[in-house]
Amino acid sequence: MVQEASSQPLITGPRSLLPLILPALAVGAGSALLLLGVTAVSEELKDVLWTTLPDTLGIGSWSSGWMIAVLTATGLAVGLVVWKVPGNAGPDPATTGLVDPPVPARVAPGLLLASALALAGGVSLGPENPITAANIALTYRLGHKLRPAAPAVLWVSLAAAGTIGALFGTPVAAALIITESLVGRPGPGEGRPPPSLWDQLFGPLIAAGAGGITTVLVANPTFDIDLPGFSGSRYQDVLAALVIASVGAVLGMAAVYAFPYVHRAFRWLRNPVATLTLGGLLLGLLGALGGNLTLFKGLDEVKELAADVDSWSAGDLALMTVVKLVALMTASACGFRGGRIFPAVFVGVALGLFAHAVVPQVHPTLGAVCGVLGVLMALTRQGWLSLFTAAVLAPDAEVLPLLCLASLPAWLLVTGRPMMQLHEDSSPVR
Repeated sequence: MVQEASSQPLITGPRSLLPLILPALAVGAGSALLLLGVTAVSEELKDVLWTTLPDTLGIGSWSSGWMIAVLTATGLAVGLVVWKVPGNAGPDPATTGLVDPPVPARVAPGLLLASALALAGGVSLGPENPITAANIALTYRLGHKLRPAAPAVLWVSLAAAGTIGALFGTPVAAALIITESLVGRPGPGEGRPPPSLWDQLFGPLIAAGAGGITTVLVANPTFDIDLPGFSGSRYQDVLAALVIASVGAVLGMAAVYAFPYVHRAFRWLRNPVATLTLGGLLLGLLGALGGNLTLFKGLDEVKELAADVDSWSAGDLALMTVVKLVALMTASACGFRGGRIFPAVFVGVALGLFAHAVVPQVHPTLGAVCGVLGVLMALTRQGWLSLFTAAVLAPDAEVLPLLCLASLPAWLLVTGRPMMQLHEDSSPVR
């Protein structure tokens, strides 16, 4: 998670763990409040851009011209933030992951502003990456002042866990992601027993729990997208799960392999204002092609998509799947600050419902969650996160064994291959 911190002493033992409780609670709650604040600001601006202004002007909110105009203007605004605001809204988002080493605290205001503008303007990215980066930067800056001897990985873990717990409204996702990041970390040194997993997760779990409960109490979020009930597995469901998850992984990997080329094409423009304005224009054109459901981060839109699964034709669903995936890749490559988890969920659900539309015997819930599993595995390379996200979308626990089976061929298709993350020279990270 934080490469330079791997050699730092890891916290273990009751005397070391008890002092973590209050800082972890504070970091978790603070991370959630920052997320909620940015979300609230972006929602207010979204209402202005997509309801108040078009109503005042007598223009349809979802007319092609308005979508193109708003997204192009959003690209211009974000480009000006990246160009002129101190810290330049952080590093190139194509080179960053969900949890990275701390950036300077002065980067956080511009990063949050760029994220809020993108969320409001309809860009196909979520809030997770910039919010996590800002929380890590601010937590590390404050934590290092209060406890200079504490390892950097402590503050990064607390901030990341608090933010992820707040995003999902539960500490489970944070625990799974951090557990995955701990695999392969060097031990504390020869002659010393390695700390137990729960010792390492103690502080992050408190932060994740505080972040999750803060979000639940303030905003009451839900991942329930009202998919039809899945009453039990049939033999054909096993084959469907394996195929759909694998197709999702292949589709996601197609975007991964195209990502470096799209990124290099945008970088020819050099100036972030030109790059992001062009990116916004292309996103507007994609929105006009795919419809308004392919705009924004995708969580609210996927609920509308799943509200009546049989009302969409196979052609509609195929178009939305491809357009949303291309929009996600374009937004990430041109420099918009945002995360890929929530738009990837939309892509996966649309793909799964497409499978149901083509083969009605495929249960729509099974298709949706397996599509999400495969796409997320390809785009995030986080196995636990992919499995957890897919599982929470299903209303019934009976789908979980099928997801576990479906994860195996999907993972074989993505492991060891390039990631949707680049080095500074635009070469892919493996």
